Amino acid sequence: MNPIPTTSRRTFIGGALAAAVVAPILSACSVNTSGSGGSGSVSFLSTQFAPVEERQKYEATLKKAVGDKANVAYNPVDNPTFNTTIKSQLDANKVEIGLIGGLHGDLVPFAKQLEDLSSLTDELKSRGYSQDLLELAKLGTDKPRYIPWIQATYILAVNKKALQWLPSGADVNKLTYDQFLAWAQAAKAANGGKPVFGIPAGPKGLHHRFYQGFLLPSFTGGQITTFRNGDAVTAWTYMRNLWANMNPASTNYDFMQEPLGNGEVLVAWDHVARLINAVSAKPDDFVLAPAPSGPKGLGYLLVVGGLAVPQGSKDRDKAFDVIRALSTKEAQIETLKSNAFFPVVKADIGSDLPPGIALEAKAVSAQQDASGAILALPPVGLGDKEPQVGQIFKNCFQEICLNNADVKATLDKQGAALADIMNSLKVPCWAPDPKADQCTVA
Repeated sequence: MNPIPTTSRRTFIGGALAAAVVAPILSACSVNTSGSGGSGSVSFLSTQFAPVEERQKYEATLKKAVGDKANVAYNPVDNPTFNTTIKSQLDANKVEIGLIGGLHGDLVPFAKQLEDLSSLTDELKSRGYSQDLLELAKLGTDKPRYIPWIQATYILAVNKKALQWLPSGADVNKLTYDQFLAWAQAAKAANGGKPVFGIPAGPKGLHHRFYQGFLLPSFTGGQITTFRNGDAVTAWTYMRNLWANMNPASTNYDFMQEPLGNGEVLVAWDHVARLINAVSAKPDDFVLAPAPSGPKGLGYLLVVGGLAVPQGSKDRDKAFDVIRALSTKEAQIETLKSNAFFPVVKADIGSDLPPGIALEAKAVSAQQDASGAILALPPVGLGDKEPQVGQIFKNCFQEICLNNADVKATLDKQGAALADIMNSLKVPCWAPDPKADQCTVA
């Protein structure tokens, strides 16, 4: 029996689909966080869409969505600037920021200093936010602190050439991890011993998200509390076998769209944003599919972002107008088309999407609706310790898969380091681990 409660997922996206660009946030130059940008403008501070092209596209979306309701100064910044700017203004009791937009974890540290958005949430309920999203929006308090804004996830990209090696009876949209391994083995054998599967295990790759949000939840039902139990040993033993059938050049891959595009890899797992270029360039060559399922279910990582208003903001009412505008299905679909974020409200996304995004939509929908899906979130509330926690998962890969170290001994060692961090932080658990005021490593 699985003691870890799973979060419902069929309604998580509502009628919409999750995908997103969570590209590395670049430090913004000449960013104004004081709210200037025209008379009566609302200063919108965000951790998203910082690269120049993304910013320009989103500013056009903002202008189209908000119209004459408000003049918005969109200021995308890196996470340290985001944190220090908000904290300094709140501490000084002089809040110039009107609206903030960030990922769930970006907003957690300010939960009790954000406006209670109960009235706005009630007003916007008819737009179709799922109950799961609305519960997350409370940030651990008893009131909604943000309105859902964006979502992101990770999926499989499959060059159709690889489909010929699928195990007999396997459905690419309903794979188990055993079938996935057998597929990788068959593909390697058919390709003269050269593996064609890959993961983003390069210096800037997001392979730690695979272990946190997919592998461990699928095999153990958790992420932190189950980090070094018997099921985790099974999971990492599996990962070592899978790695033996993956392209060893994966340790150089930061974005899987590059090896997919040049044919070095035919089957890859990665963030949707880091697959889209290859798929968009040759949409007829690819199938996009959900991640496999394990003994506990189909673990998948979902990144959630929200729009919030800091307490004391002088532009509270205008900020509410901007949130209303960005929460329409039209604005959400425009964000999908311009910046590859899928709607968080119920919206018929239509048939006029770019082919690559349409393929993503199909795969993400199948992943969200999969029987036994287990929602996992990226680490929440770790602050500047988050990179250290991510490194612990990478260390497991390094030792177990690359150095052939003993699985249990490695998990005991890395689990002790993880336990030290978690014990020092004393933060609550996040999905899929069971709710607890202090998340600990068993």
